[in-house]
Amino acid sequence: MHILFIFFYLALLVSVLISCCFFQKKCKHLKQLAFQDHITQGFNITAFCQEYEKKVLQSPPHTYTIVFMNMKNFKWINEKYGSSMGDQILINLYHILKSQIGDEEFLCRDNSDCFFLCLKEHDPHTIGQRLSSMIEHMNHYSQKTTFEYTFYLGVYLIDDLTINARIAMDRSRIACYQKEAVNFCYFYKKKLSMRLNKEYELNQLFETSLYNHEFQLYFQPKIKLNDHSIVGLEILVRWQHPSLGMIAPSEFIPLFEKSNKICQLDLFVFEQVCKYLHDCQQKQKPIYPISVNLSRIHFKKSNFLEAFSRIKRKYGIPDKWIEFELTEYTFFDKEQRKAVKDAIDEMHQSGFLCSLDDFGVGFSALALLKDFNIDCIKLDREFFIDIENPKAQTIIAGFITLTKELGIKMVAEGIETANQIEILKHCGCEIVQGYYFARPYPLATLESWLDNFKNQF
Repeated sequence: MHILFIFFYLALLVSVLISCCFFQKKCKHLKQLAFQDHITQGFNITAFCQEYEKKVLQSPPHTYTIVFMNMKNFKWINEKYGSSMGDQILINLYHILKSQIGDEEFLCRDNSDCFFLCLKEHDPHTIGQRLSSMIEHMNHYSQKTTFEYTFYLGVYLIDDLTINARIAMDRSRIACYQKEAVNFCYFYKKKLSMRLNKEYELNQLFETSLYNHEFQLYFQPKIKLNDHSIVGLEILVRWQHPSLGMIAPSEFIPLFEKSNKICQLDLFVFEQVCKYLHDCQQKQKPIYPISVNLSRIHFKKSNFLEAFSRIKRKYGIPDKWIEFELTEYTFFDKEQRKAVKDAIDEMHQSGFLCSLDDFGVGFSALALLKDFNIDCIKLDREFFIDIENPKAQTIIAGFITLTKELGIKMVAEGIETANQIEILKHCGCEIVQGYYFARPYPLATLESWLDNFKNQF
């Protein structure tokens, strides 16, 4: 009986030891999952944040810096060489970076091809030198492959110890995405956060503002110089928010182009234009051809014109009453140029005209006249700022002669002075647009302006 008790006790002890070993292994495995990156076997974000609390928050301000490194074209590397090769590259780059930092510094991989570094530095010049050296070491390794590593770099000089690691990391990420240049450091500034907060707020307000018709149409007339007749109207959009007041187009147009909301806005404006033209028809008011701006973002979708044509048919708008204005930037993307050329041909088939806005500021302006079936160009206001310059006058006259020979209309935009008007007449310009004759007006103001303008001439 005594022997059986001993055997039972030993078996129980062995069982406990086995359970402890298993528990320790399990704990170790869970710890690895919690704190270790599954590809590099180094720190993950959780471990990085924990180290931040131990080292950065226990040091004086202006001691550490967070760096965000986003590799360019990593998706292409994965696509061409496979994910296994991509993982091996990340492992190698991690170890190279780790070899370049000190004992009191640390790093982690985040989100596929991105790395966060926490450097015990606070001098921008020194940080730039160190990062350049790190990238140089990486590319020394890359000599074994057929490509060069380039990075977008964002830096936050930690000056506020009341924020946690996540916020500090976000600030370096914010700095990174401000510019497109590679292998060059961009440093976080508070105004970046303010701008992002403003952009977020405007994006959140968009749907409600669209529904409430807070985006308003402004009309700017185009004037024929020889008889001061009105030959058309350009539609410009303004955002009149009930609490924020008038929001400038320079604030929301680029923002909505980034978020693709510009396509919704363009369709909204277009439908309001069609309603206006339809109303003029019904009430037998004078009707002027109208030009509306069309963002280059539309051309990413092959059949985008269908929606515009459907609205045009819905309101019974005759052909050639509406002209789409495209900026030169629409044509700069070589991969997109074929799509743009086809879309312009489709515009004509659907009864629209097409004009080229801001003409002459791009490097390929003349080539656009050769390659694209444009009905009208709007010569950029830059040409008229120093219009007394004989060279400027020669260029303007040359453009006017060229467009007449090509059968293309030309509008001089941004005209503000009587002197500009006289010189443009001398150069042979026929149509102008600008503050000299009329500012952009809301519809109610436009109608009173039209009555007064007709009485003047």
